[in-house]
Amino acid sequence: MALRTILSYPDPRLHTVAKPVQAVDARIRTLIADMLETMYEASGIGLAATQIDVHERLVVIDVSEERNEPLVLINPEIVWASDEKVMNEEGCLSVPGIYDGVERSTAVRVQALDADGNPQAIEAEGLLAICIQHELDHLLGKVFVEYLSTLKRNRIKTKLLKAQRDVQREGGRSA
Repeated sequence: MALRTILSYPDPRLHTVAKPVQAVDARIRTLIADMLETMYEASGIGLAATQIDVHERLVVIDVSEERNEPLVLINPEIVWASDEKVMNEEGCLSVPGIYDGVERSTAVRVQALDADGNPQAIEAEGLLAICIQHELDHLLGKVFVEYLSTLKRNRIKTKLLKAQRDVQREGGRSA
């Protein structure tokens, strides 16, 4: 297992549409292990392969309190979403320190392959449903801030770019 670097918004690679996983093999199982380790280390509840610059349809999620119930979704597709919506404050490992309200369906049904390549159907509601929708957006090249107003999105982009420049400047001094 290895920690992977999480891309930060507004990195253009976050807008890449992921391609289907062709085979659930040793490479994919290693990627799953790396993604879970990366997600847990970053204190996240979900991570899409797109966020670590791997553009394949793979997501890992763990919304459990104990952080011991990982869910792996390979080639996931939402086959049903409730008409009922909820506004929830979301954050993202690719948009560090930023939280804002996004409206999503309260429940979803997803079909995907599990870590062994077996088909699975998952019915989710609440936090898990929201997390699934958020992570599947990443596979479509969409970051949650794109649901916000242009003004808010531009402010976030400016703030994150400044923070990245500050980190690079500090890194240059200490090297």
